[in-house]
Amino acid sequence: MDFNTGTSHEAQHLCVLVHGLWGNPNHLEVMAHCLRAKHSQEKLHILVAKSNSGNFTYDGIELGGERVCQEIEEEIEKLTKAGQEIKRLSMVGYSLGGLVARYAIGLLHSKGFFERITPVNFTSFASPHLGVRTPLKGLHNHLWNVLGARMLSATSRQLFSIDNFRQTGKPLLELLGDPESIFINGLAKFERRVLYTNICNDRSAVFYTCGISKTDPFTHLDKVKITYLKGYKEVIVDPAAPVLPREPDPFDQTFYGSFVLWSKALVDRLPVLLALMIIIPLGTVVFIINSGYQSLKSSRRIRLYENGLAGIQPSDYRVPLLIKGVQEAVDDVYENLNSSQDNEYLAVDSEGEIETNGPSSPQSDRRQLAEDEASKPTQGKLEKSDPSKHVFPTLALAPYQFRVIDTLDSLGWRKYPVHIQQLRHSHAAIIVRVQKPRYSEGYEVFRHWLDEEFII
Repeated sequence: MDFNTGTSHEAQHLCVLVHGLWGNPNHLEVMAHCLRAKHSQEKLHILVAKSNSGNFTYDGIELGGERVCQEIEEEIEKLTKAGQEIKRLSMVGYSLGGLVARYAIGLLHSKGFFERITPVNFTSFASPHLGVRTPLKGLHNHLWNVLGARMLSATSRQLFSIDNFRQTGKPLLELLGDPESIFINGLAKFERRVLYTNICNDRSAVFYTCGISKTDPFTHLDKVKITYLKGYKEVIVDPAAPVLPREPDPFDQTFYGSFVLWSKALVDRLPVLLALMIIIPLGTVVFIINSGYQSLKSSRRIRLYENGLAGIQPSDYRVPLLIKGVQEAVDDVYENLNSSQDNEYLAVDSEGEIETNGPSSPQSDRRQLAEDEASKPTQGKLEKSDPSKHVFPTLALAPYQFRVIDTLDSLGWRKYPVHIQQLRHSHAAIIVRVQKPRYSEGYEVFRHWLDEEFII
């Protein structure tokens, strides 16, 4: 399919769309067509990146970002030869594509790209900016965040932040969020940074990581009343005051009411329980075999890539990072495993000290960081509801994740929680990955983005 939809030489604004893990350009078909319906071919040229399609997303964020960077350069060169001058650039990433796009932005910045082309919009849809590790402490951390991190080759290690990127002693995601990195400096040049994050039923990337947040006000939806932006049905949550306290129902306090609530919760979790008991044991075997096979293929591709035998010269993109120096079934198994985890929080013990048993840092570092977090006022557009009524516990994130949150928030973001209700697979629905009626709430997300946030 031709996502550029037109041959006009007048458009000076290039918008690049980047798909997610295991994805392909067709996943962004509706997004591309919504963009075209809003902005004519004379105003906007659309490029849907295709170099990371399918299992090529196993190869890691770095290689993915380098491939997308090359695609952008080749597209602009092609347009220039045809007499079309690109003066403005926007980047849009879905899921893993948001991280790949951020890596590509850093490379473009390091090459002086933004000295001649103005960066305008950066938008992410359900992108795990803080990785995909579940906020867990102790044994749970090792069972899921460590074992799960070794299932998807280089990409998985980077998403779970167990990689040692270029022998720096830091994971790639930490470098992506380093205030002195080419990635943050490049992202800072964009006129507008916008993100959309699901508040529930996203089995791939949960709220805290997609919303760049230290708390999750949507953990118990039955205990809060969600407020929505006027004019966008009950889909786009008001970021200034996302939740209000819900008055307790006296019926819920009775024995029978408690039983009804317990039964409803059991029914809601029944698909996950069935998956854990029946589907996942069988699917996990397929998943592990496929992961091993794809990881082997990915390792071979990476070796060819590093030797310059994959149609791209890595040396063109290996710049200094710091300014100062059976696929649908496999996908479903992985998401169900991830969604079976529950968040844990930093707590205050009886003596007023923070309990910090989180991973990835010495104990003293965790304790000091947790104390610092406890003393800070809640920040960010997603967390501005009345603090006297809403005190949400701090998630048990890794220390580097708190630092990345602070760095990213310092750039300024327009953050929008999304409440997908018609489909339990909200990760796909937020971008209408499939053109079916149950995915229609994603059109409201696109309408808000294009009417309110996308600068042409």
